[in-house]
Amino acid sequence: MTKAKPQVSTQRTKKSNPATVRKPATPRSAYSKEEIREIFRRFSVQRPEPKGELDHTNAFTLLVAVALSAQATDIGVNKATKTLFAVADTPEKMAALGEEQLTSYIRTIGLYRNKAKNVIALSQRLITEFGSEVPRTREELVSLPGVGRKTANVVMSMAFGEATIAVDTHIFRISNRIGLAPGKTPDAVEAKLEKIIPPDYLFHAHHWLILHGRYVCKARKPDCPACVIADICKAAEKTSEMPAPLVPAG
Repeated sequence: MTKAKPQVSTQRTKKSNPATVRKPATPRSAYSKEEIREIFRRFSVQRPEPKGELDHTNAFTLLVAVALSAQATDIGVNKATKTLFAVADTPEKMAALGEEQLTSYIRTIGLYRNKAKNVIALSQRLITEFGSEVPRTREELVSLPGVGRKTANVVMSMAFGEATIAVDTHIFRISNRIGLAPGKTPDAVEAKLEKIIPPDYLFHAHHWLILHGRYVCKARKPDCPACVIADICKAAEKTSEMPAPLVPAG
């Protein structure tokens, strides 16, 4: 008697195609276009001409000051550079100081040894490759020792009038805290801010957000009663629904 052959299923197990797997959606801004425009309109009334708080005399000293400001306060950097820039305000003068002498000026700044090494190296590069001039493009700037995207963006904005967003700790915190431009990395926040900020407010947006984070939406305890956008803000921890009077900051 012939035994029946076992039936073999002809159905194939479907395998997931990596190309079709959806990545988690990046959180959108919590604000409408109208709300975003109103936020920056109020910032523009509060600070019509916002300025960076790092002291400098030219594009080179600005570049050095921003490079020194990593993980340091502007106040601390300004104290150190006041005497430094009096004797070294060009790449040639800075390179002539050398690392050891430079450290004597910036010893009060965090990571001063590594920063001294980078400042001397970038000064030498400016002399040999850029004719002692600070380059104007992001690609050239980030090629310099100790210069990252944030530093490059600050220099492009403050020295050359480019509309850039330099995402520091203040901007990164605010963008995520209030849901303006949530992102896991500074680059992601930067890209989102550049996309959502109205073009006519983009040039000053960098400084408005930094100053708002430094003096109002502080890291440890936001000063919500002093916030001009308290009624628009969607931060979970905000303590006031009433916006502060919209007057120029003193």
